[in-house]
Formats: sequence, structure tokens, C-alpha cells
Amino acid sequence: MSESPTAAALAGLDFSAVSPQEFARLVKGLSGRQIAAEFQGELRLRALREIFVRMQRLFRPDAAGSLRALIRWQVEGSAADGTAVFETAIDAGRCTATEGASAAEPRVTLALTDAEFLKLVSGNGNPVTMFVLRKIRIGGDVGLAAGLTRLFDIPKA
Repeated sequence: MSESPTAAALAGLDFSAVSPQEFARLVKGLSGRQIAAEFQGELRLRALREIFVRMQRLFRPDAAGSLRALIRWQVEGSAADGTAVFETAIDAGRCTATEGASAAEPRVTLALTDAEFLKLVSGNGNPVTMFVLRKIRIGGDVGLAAGLTRLFDIPKA
């Protein structure tokens, strides 16, 4: 990977092979506009699926304690791609991620654009600042939403 990542680097990226730190560095080098231009179609879906698989692996059960919660993620893409919905369920020291919305009522729902989602999960966005600037919309338990980042080993670029 080059020193200064470009939007074209997203298109050729094998998300399952790149380390979380390398992914964080790539996202850090891209603007929201660049992400929106490249993060579409099958590439977007592959990347989102891989990110949620990794959430399961990067989960910190010690930080979660006895937490039991369903978190719904609404990741808004282009008009052609629409909104992708994923859920992470935290229970008994485990985190499981699924694609799509279940019939269960989530404890918190987070809605954000592709670019903001990538910044958040790569450690390149401050969740509190993103909330204050209305880049993340939160429904439900705001306290849980505020503490979500401590539940995962989020990479640093």
C-alpha cells in the first residue's frame, strides 16, 4: 500500500486481508467525498460485511461486563445503494453481528453515512464530536451509544 492512500485504493482492497491498522490509515487519507465516490455497489457490501465480522473479533468482553444489548446500525449509502442495516448483539460476554434488521427492538440505533461509519470504525472519527455535529443520529439509549467505542479494540491510524 502506498504512503498516501487514494480513493482508487479502496476499489482494489481485499478487506479480509488488510489489517485493522492499515484500514484505519487508508480511511484517514480519504475525504468523505472520495469515500462516497468509491464506496459503492459490491465493494461497499463486501467491506461492510467484513467490518461487522471484525467487530466480533475486536470485541472486548472485559469492557462489556454483564451488558446485554442489541445495537442496530443504519449505514446510509448512495441513492443506488440505499441504507445497509446490520445489528450487533452483545450478551454473555459475546458479540455477534448479523446483516439486516431483526424483529427485536434495539436498545440503540445509530444512523450515519458510509463515510462517517468508516471514520468511526477506523478510529478516525470522534463519536462525541460526530454526534454534536449531527453526523451520527442516535435513537434509544444515548448513554450506551456514548460508550460503544470502549467495547471494541478500535485501530489507530
